Order: sequence, then structure tokens, then C-alpha cells
Amino acid sequence: MKLTQLRHLAVVPLAFTLLSFNASAVSPPHPTGLNAPMINVSRMNTNNYAPGEAVKMFPAPNKGMVQHILTLPKLENEADYMVEIQIGQTQQLVDCNKHGLNGQLKELTVEGWGYNYYQVDEISEGPSTMMACFELAKKEAFLRIPSELTLRYDSRLPKVFYLPEGAELRFRTWKADSAYQYSK
Repeated sequence: MKLTQLRHLAVVPLAFTLLSFNASAVSPPHPTGLNAPMINVSRMNTNNYAPGEAVKMFPAPNKGMVQHILTLPKLENEADYMVEIQIGQTQQLVDCNKHGLNGQLKELTVEGWGYNYYQVDEISEGPSTMMACFELAKKEAFLRIPSELTLRYDSRLPKVFYLPEGAELRFRTWKADSAYQYSK
């Protein structure tokens, strides 16, 4: 190939990358500059329920449920951030098949306050492919329910979730890295 052809092959993907919308899936740096977790997480069940001032209006967790509270720190430009939520369980001995869980994520509202919270009443074994796998291929893996949740970053109110005992709440922060492009 000629040098000009090679240069053209390298320039096209680079130009596409620079002109396309980009979002990164990394948490922004902690405001203190330390390598500390960005989002504060607390968990309460019926045995240790002691609501703080910011969450006293949310209902207490029922027996067999755990209340997960995500408290987001204030950021300068919160409109550029999103919080992605995954709910599921870490399963032991998952084979090479694709596995999932069943569960319905419901958005509910605190009566008289208008604040939203999220609840999954039960999580059960879900669909799986049925490929032949060797016993040695089993490993530990996080399986999630099919419901996906992406919330706008808003530090004014905590994000509250009620999940069955044994369920996990995973989250990550997204930040838009590029400016808006226009079409007229």
C-alpha cells in the first residue's frame, strides 16, 4: 500500500471518534481528591432500621427486605452526570451458559411527599441458554434482573431502593465528555 492510503485509513476512524458523542463509564474524581468512594451507601433491614433526617419520610423496610440508600455528593455540573443501577445477585457455580434472573423493578412514590423510591419484591431464577458445558467451567458471576435503570444525577435527595435479602445493588456514575452537536 502506498503511504497516502495508509494515512487515509488511519485518519477516517480518528475523525469519526472525535466527531461522535462520547460518554465514559468512570466515576468522576472524589471532591477531596482522595481515592475514596464517591457515593455513600447505607443498608438497613428491620433489625437495624434507624433512618437519618434525609430519609425519614421513606417507609421502613418490611421483613425480608433491605433498604439501600445512595447518597450522592454535590457536583458543580450535575446535568452532565447519570447514575446507572443494576440489581441482581452473585451466584456461585455459574456455567458457560448465559443466565439471568427474574424480578420486576417498580418505581413508587412516598405518599404526601412526592419522592420516588424503587422496589423489587422478589428475585427468582430466570432464563438460561442450554449449551453443553464442562463441570470445570463453573465460576462465580453477578446475574442481574432484566430491568435497567439510569437516573439523572441529583444530589438533593438520596436514591432509595428496597430489595429482598441477598440481592445486590450495583451502580456506576456516567459523565458526558463531549459538547452537543447541532443539526439545522
